[in-house]
Amino acid sequence: MEIVLFGATGMVGRGVLRECLADRAVDRVLSVVRHPAGTPHAKLTELVHADFFDFSTVADDLTGWDACFFCLGVSSAGMSEPEYRRVTFDITLAAATVLARVNPGMTFIYVSGAGTDATESGRSMWARVKGRTENALLALPLSACMFRPAIIVPMHGVVSKTRSYRIFYSVFRPVLPILRALFPGYVTTTQEVGRAMLAVAEHGAPKPILESRDIRELGRARARRAARA
Repeated sequence: MEIVLFGATGMVGRGVLRECLADRAVDRVLSVVRHPAGTPHAKLTELVHADFFDFSTVADDLTGWDACFFCLGVSSAGMSEPEYRRVTFDITLAAATVLARVNPGMTFIYVSGAGTDATESGRSMWARVKGRTENALLALPLSACMFRPAIIVPMHGVVSKTRSYRIFYSVFRPVLPILRALFPGYVTTTQEVGRAMLAVAEHGAPKPILESRDIRELGRARARRAARA
């Protein structure tokens, strides 16, 4: 498989990149970044592109890939709805529209979030914007799949760039295994998210919207297959 990855410098994206590079089914990864991240690996190529609101100038570089894992995102804390929509909706659709044109039918996996509002009319601002983004992606000529994780536990030294998330994981890390055991439908890991994305890219999604429990099951199933191989 040949994968395009957005958001490789964030918590989820870093975890997903790790799984892509470790997976034998992945031949190449193109990480689209604003600034060089400097992660050397034989499978990895970085595409440095400054304007994330217009990918038309790099359409040739985005042609011929099997799947896109879109992990780019920000916290809505302290942001107005227009600001959050510009980052969450506008950037995502700018990338997806070009990818749909040059790779019609490609697998496109978008990291959304538990509680996303598909009606686009609820009281929660972030959920409305995420819902609008999901709906727009599902309308494109892509094989689109929405990942809606709840709590994601970072693994293998991955750290969130968001201060509030770092504090959360620092305080609650000792009890996260307990929460994971008690509420398996709400807690997954960066490792499971990455492996679940690879499973969808290789075999297709069982449904267009996957919640935390679905993501965890897909990720664990891929790990079991890899162990038997």
